[in-house]
Order: sequence, then C-alpha cells, then structure tokens
Amino acid sequence: MKKTSAMSSATSDAPRRELPHPFVILFFLAIVATVATYLIPSGAYERVVNDQGRSIIVNGTYQMTDSTPIGLLDFFNALFQGMSAGSSIIFYLIIIGGTFGVLRQTRAIEGLVALILRKLAGREILIIPIMMVFFATCSATYGMIEGSIIYIFILLPLVRRAGYDAIVAAAIPLIGTAIGYTGSFLNPFNVGVAQTIAGLPLFSGMSFRILCWVILVSLSAGYVMLYARRVQANPLRSYVHDIVHDTATADADDAPAIAELNRRHLWILAAFAISLAVVIYGSSTLGWYLKEMAGMFFLLGIVTGILGGMKVNDIARAFSNGCKDMMEGALAVGLAYTIVVIVQESQTIDTIIHFLSDIVSGASSTLASLGMFAAQSLMNFIVTSGSGQAALTMPVMVPLADLADVNRQVAVLAFQFGDGISNAFTPTAGWLMAGLAIAGVPWSRWMRFMLPLIVVLYGTCAVLVLIANQFIWPAA
Repeated sequence: MKKTSAMSSATSDAPRRELPHPFVILFFLAIVATVATYLIPSGAYERVVNDQGRSIIVNGTYQMTDSTPIGLLDFFNALFQGMSAGSSIIFYLIIIGGTFGVLRQTRAIEGLVALILRKLAGREILIIPIMMVFFATCSATYGMIEGSIIYIFILLPLVRRAGYDAIVAAAIPLIGTAIGYTGSFLNPFNVGVAQTIAGLPLFSGMSFRILCWVILVSLSAGYVMLYARRVQANPLRSYVHDIVHDTATADADDAPAIAELNRRHLWILAAFAISLAVVIYGSSTLGWYLKEMAGMFFLLGIVTGILGGMKVNDIARAFSNGCKDMMEGALAVGLAYTIVVIVQESQTIDTIIHFLSDIVSGASSTLASLGMFAAQSLMNFIVTSGSGQAALTMPVMVPLADLADVNRQVAVLAFQFGDGISNAFTPTAGWLMAGLAIAGVPWSRWMRFMLPLIVVLYGTCAVLVLIANQFIWPAA
C-alpha cells in the first residue's frame, strides 16, 4: 500500500512512541487522588440551595473534619460508583453515538460534502472557508471529530491541483473541527456535560457562544487562506516543500468512495436539521434535559434509518456500531467521575477548593476567570477527552467560580476554550495524528504552521473570556 510510505513520511522527523491510552491516564490520576487522601486534610463547607435551585458553597464556612482516606477496596468500589454517578451522561452519550452511527451508514453527510466540492470546482480558494465552516458546524453541534479525517483523502488532490500543499488539505478538517469544538454551542460532549455538572440549563448562553464560534472560525479560515495563497504564489514557502509526496496520500485505492447526494440524503439532512431545532427549542424553552434529549436523538436514529431505506437489522447494527465508537468517550466520563467520587468520599475536594480559593481570594473575578482558562488549557494536554475533562474538572471549577464571584457560564466557557484549541496541535490527540499521517505532514512541520494561529486563538479566547466575565455574564 502506498499509504504506508505517506504515513512513514509523516513520522520521519522523530521516532514515535506510543502515547498512554486515555483510560491509563485517568486510572493513574485516580491512584494519585487516592494517595492524596492520605496527605490532604479532610474538610467541608456549608452548602445552601439558592433561588435558582443550585447548591452553592457558603464562603467562610470551611471547617476541618476527621480524616477519611480511601482504602484499597474503597478505591475499586469507587470505579463502580463513578460509573454510577455519571450514568445519565454516559448513556446519553452512548445513545447519541448510536444515532450518528446510523447517520454515517446512510452516507448523507458524505453526499453533502461531494455536492459542495463539485460546485466549487475551479474556485478552490472557496473550499477553505466553506469546508471549514462545514466541519466547524458539525463539531459545534453533534461533536464530529474522528469522522472529519477521511475527507483529507478527498481534499488532497483538490488542493494540490489548485497549487496548495498537504498542510492546507489537513488544516481544513483538522482545524475546522478543533475550532468548532472550541466555540461549540450545541455539542453534547463538552458544553452539554459541563453545563450539566454546573447545574445550568442545557445549551443556555447560546447567543454569545455562537458569536465566539463565528469569530474563531473566521480567524482560522482567514489564516489558512493566507497560507494557501502564499504557497500558491511561491511553493518554496510551503513548510513541506522538501517532502516528496507521491500519489499515495491521495490514491484512489486508499480513499473511500464518496457517495453522491440523492433524494434520500436530502430527507435525512432535513430530519437532522429539524431534530436540532427541536432540541434547541426543548432545552431553551421547555426545560428539556438529558432524558428528553436522548429520547429525541433515539427517535432521530430510527427515522434516519427508515429514510435511508435501511432494513431493521441494518439499523440495529449501525446503531450498535455507533454505540461502540462512543464507548471510549462515555467510559472516560465514568473514570473521571471515579476521581470525583474519591475526593468527595474522602472529603478532600472542599479542602482543594479552599486552597484554590485562598489563592484567588485577593484576585479579581477577571484574573480568576483567566486562571480557569489557563488551568483548563493545561489539563487538555493530559485528558484530551472533552467529556472526560468536563467530568474531571468542573466539580472543582464550579464551586471555585462561586467563591471567586465568577458566573458559572464563564466557567463553562473557560472550560470549552481550554478544551478545544489544543486539540488542533497536541500530539496526545490520536485523531489529529492520524489525520496528519494521512496527509503526509510531520507533526513538527504542522507546529511551525500552527504556531502563529495558536497565539492568535489563545489571545482571542482570553479576550472573549474577559468580555463574558465583565459584560455578558457578570457575577450576580
């Protein structure tokens, strides 16, 4: 297979070492949390229920309590307790995975992409903003990540014919998807999980998040277009101009056949759009929560299969395969909740919150919100799963936000920004490395390309966090 040579070129700059599986990282963090229960004193805050029905910490009520470290049996019991505590989120994610397994099987999304690319023949520069908006929309709404990388096969020959390079072909889906995640407004895996833990209405604050999404996608698409124009004008300015790319990375033998958009696909896409509209209305107006939304997505999966002309057994198999694809992310939530259970059962979580609140007590809510953004950004290098990171960090960030006079919506925004940007460059993101391998782009060259955009995106997100904290969601 020629693809092997392409993948080897993507990793020729440095030897690759196998990265730890997310479960290994979370299990190790659970062990660290258990050991910490013998080192960190136990303590507790008084909590009250406010007018919005949320349990909040009463500032200044922290008291030391008797030490309750976690024993060996308690540690393994906590694994079950964590899965149980996160069960509603876990099963919600699994059902969504099943639904999109059926959607993928119909190939309606592929048909839409094929139509867009055919319409843009001869105007390849427009492929960049239009397709980046497409990928950013998919990740901002239903959380598409891994599914984006197959389109690199299609984009490679198109961008090369236009005089661009492999970095452009990789950047369109990889950056588009990562930035869509960063500014997501309907994504159940990061915003949905974080707002659930924070006790906020699902997908509330959508207007400002959509504005953030527009700004971040515009900046990213503009940057990729500038780079593409530069390479087109002078191919020697490409960061991969010295790498020989044979036809491997765009070979028809390697690329999956892309479906053409047909009438069934149009009905499926219409059903998908209607379902999203119903979910938005239900969560914002009718008080829908995980149960109602899961039911809606389950119905969408059935309707999608029927509209796609699938047999009953084929629908069931596609749903099952979609559930399997989602299992890793769903179980990561349970493992992250295990850590939360450990620090809650040992009564060390309030001590941690008390320690952090002392650090930010002399700081303004502005500095506290930026600190949350920085902390979440660093955490994403360790825990790349958005839902897992939300389940791990938000139980600490929410009460810390309350104590620091930071609105919980700002805490969620800081989380999604910190969780999203690094997905476009961190080597611990398996989907990113797979996409670069398909494109034949070494990670070190990708970083040279990404560095200016990384600085711009982090700076922009910091400003957006400040705006949200000062003007959009000021502390009550």
